[in-house]
Amino acid sequence: MAEQPLKNILAYGEWLTHRYDEDADSFHLRQLDRSQHDAATFITDEYLGAEVTPLIVRRNDAIEQVSKTNPLHFIIHSAFCASTMLARGFNLPGVSMGLKEPVLLNDIVGWRRRGAPPAAVAQRLDHGLHMLARPFKGDQAIVVKPSNVFNALAPLALTMRPTSKAILLYAPLPVFLVSVARKGLWCRLWCRELLEGLITDGIMMNLGFEQGDYFRMSDLQVAAVGWLAQQRQFDAMVSTFGPERISTLDSETLTATPEAALTAAMKHFGLSVHAANIAGHPAFATHSKFGGAFDSKDRTAEHKAATEAYGDEIAKVLIWAKAVAETAGIPLDLTAPLL
Repeated sequence: MAEQPLKNILAYGEWLTHRYDEDADSFHLRQLDRSQHDAATFITDEYLGAEVTPLIVRRNDAIEQVSKTNPLHFIIHSAFCASTMLARGFNLPGVSMGLKEPVLLNDIVGWRRRGAPPAAVAQRLDHGLHMLARPFKGDQAIVVKPSNVFNALAPLALTMRPTSKAILLYAPLPVFLVSVARKGLWCRLWCRELLEGLITDGIMMNLGFEQGDYFRMSDLQVAAVGWLAQQRQFDAMVSTFGPERISTLDSETLTATPEAALTAAMKHFGLSVHAANIAGHPAFATHSKFGGAFDSKDRTAEHKAATEAYGDEIAKVLIWAKAVAETAGIPLDLTAPLL
């Protein structure tokens, strides 16, 4: 491809940098408009469909063509906290676009976990973030919500991008446990996969457990331990980067006052938006995973039913988890609140 057409393609974010191929050291791009972003729960092949003819660009060729000054901000989350809803809120033409769990970042995480050299991982992450930061034409910025498998790399990303800010979004521990319980077997298995990744990433240190202890834990204990490890990391990020760059938000505040939360998030990220563009945003009236009408009352009803079904198990694990948190010095509520 001639240099000028490639430069034009890479000037804006309509061509999503979708994958990183470590063997060929290249990026795979696919073209997505706003409606496709909005319709997909996550911007993964599962929801978008496989791209059989991606635009493949060598990493070094791509990074030479992109601006290194495009604003990029983050929603970092610990799962089941309405993060997809918040990310959808940033789909505002002329203002921003929210990227929901781009696979590119998962590819870099996977490469790191397979033993890639740290310096090489940092370079690919830096280049990948520049590629994701390309705004939609006419927009001010990109806001990316990575999968929470990215959390171990979040401090590095913020260190490399000193103008980037982040919102750390989490569900309160009781709400998180209710979510895990009501989602059933697949979610309980996912929590064990999450724990495996946290161990690989070195995030599980100094919680007072030996590796063999995890095999003797119930599903909800495993879920609680994963939550505590991420909460400790979030607390450390607030201390490291300060409230000027980091704001925290819990899922209950977000779902109770979504428009106020989005307005505050826009201000935190330095984005200019008229209040009328936020009022009645469709992201806050539809189910972020399955579509269809959905609001905070529906969510409350779901959680109430799950609490009635699993309340005894949840209550026992909560007592245990709070004791672990106290011993390890992990706050159940984070400082630097967005609201």
